[in-house]
Amino acid sequence: MDYQNFFTSALEHLQAERRYRVFADIERLAGRYPQAIWHSPEGQRPITVWCSNDYLGMGQNRDVTRAMVEAAWRLGTGAGGTRNISGNSNPIVALEAELADLHGKEAALVFTSGYVSNQTGIATLARLIPNCLILSDALNHNSMIEGVRQSGCDKAIFRHNDLEHLEELLQAAGDRPKLIVFESIYSMDGDISPIHAVCDLAERYGAMTYIDEVHAVGMYGPRGAGIAEREGAMHRIDVIEGTLGKAFGVMGGYLTGTKVVMDAIRSFAPGFIFTTALPPAVAAAATASIRHLKGSSTERQQQQRQVARTKAVLAGAGLPVLDTVTHIVPVMVGDAEACKAASDRLLEKHGIYIQPINYPTVPRGTERLRITPGPFHSNAHIDALAAALVEVWTALRLPLEPKVQAAE
Repeated sequence: MDYQNFFTSALEHLQAERRYRVFADIERLAGRYPQAIWHSPEGQRPITVWCSNDYLGMGQNRDVTRAMVEAAWRLGTGAGGTRNISGNSNPIVALEAELADLHGKEAALVFTSGYVSNQTGIATLARLIPNCLILSDALNHNSMIEGVRQSGCDKAIFRHNDLEHLEELLQAAGDRPKLIVFESIYSMDGDISPIHAVCDLAERYGAMTYIDEVHAVGMYGPRGAGIAEREGAMHRIDVIEGTLGKAFGVMGGYLTGTKVVMDAIRSFAPGFIFTTALPPAVAAAATASIRHLKGSSTERQQQQRQVARTKAVLAGAGLPVLDTVTHIVPVMVGDAEACKAASDRLLEKHGIYIQPINYPTVPRGTERLRITPGPFHSNAHIDALAAALVEVWTALRLPLEPKVQAAE
């Protein structure tokens, strides 16, 4: 039996579809972000990063890095085990208190990643609710889809942000227990869910609500708690999930809710029970980042300014920018091979790093470059990005729209 051939064939299939992923060897430079070093086959080259989920550059914030370093010197590098055995450090306890306060909830629970918090959180919640029906938005993240699948519960998929369809499914479910799972910001198209309207339906039909705020925490709301905070809806959501690995600039995921719900997940979730805890230094850094962004709107305001300018300049250059109301700036390509070629040319010719987004992350025919401007992208960076994209689009014979006057 030639087992190696099975894997070779699978990889060849990806390559034939132009979906094979190649990772660039990147070295981020603290204090100089979004500048980085690309370890290319020809040697080290300076580049500008335009696709990072470290949305606010908090991964290089001195309060955050200092908290990590000091905690590592004081407490060591590793957690020492699972939290059930030896990994329940004081920095994790402090982090959970900080997160509960951020979202106005009684308690929080920290996981090793946002993927795990969704996957094991949704699955555990639903399994603990007898005869639960999960109603899931059609564009939910893979981690949420896996959580739904692993729960073993009945599911109903409602069309993306379609309230009428959601209500039809809620009505059809009758009096059985129901859990609505959805996101606040959908990261590929950059659109926002109608949180209050979903909560209205949940209250009308007796459903529990679970929202993923990973692409919103840190960046929206007066204290950076996300879209639900901005919309005054946090108290209406039963479980709020978030990440420490995007705008907070560290790593990890978390859930917030009532004490009894968090305790139930802590007690029954395999993804919590059987995995090593976050290192104390990571937890300390995350706490420092959250505390900073609770009190500082500078990073959020500067990011919003640069996002608006990027959208205006790219659209003014005739590039096919998908209109969004968030910090996500998708430049549409519509072909996997062309998307990869555009990404390669940007990096090799212009020193601009933007990874291609292809299927299965987005549907076939909607391939794109997903740009995430941050507070440290200067106006000069934006102008250079626009010029580089126009050169790439021209070289690859991709269509440009008629130019309009770009905003300053």
